[in-house]
Amino acid sequence: MEVNNAGDTGATDSVKSPAFLLPPSTAAAIDLLGRRWILQVLYLLCQGEARFSQLVRAVPGLSGRVLTERLRELADQGLVRRIVEDGPPTRITYCLTEQGAALRTAFDHIDAWAATHHPVGAS
Repeated sequence: MEVNNAGDTGATDSVKSPAFLLPPSTAAAIDLLGRRWILQVLYLLCQGEARFSQLVRAVPGLSGRVLTERLRELADQGLVRRIVEDGPPTRITYCLTEQGAALRTAFDHIDAWAATHHPVGAS
């Protein structure tokens, strides 16, 4: 027995309800962006390049180990670039790639939505 969109049950298996499926690319993006701390890291990098220690300090509760994993995932997906500057001391910074910077518009929309629907200090 299948359930249609209205929550009614059909009498036969031959009645198919419309599938509410995400396009594969959207599902993959949601999977990546839904991982813990990913959006916070991307949001911070939208503000400019940052060193590892700056990112750890900026996100309470984010451990160095997890940040390392998330930055690797984002780099593997082409959203973040790791820049190594030689010299004592070796300096490593992170910045968004062009693909990662394309998320700025989405963050702008989230900022506007949050200001309207979740203002800080409102009860």
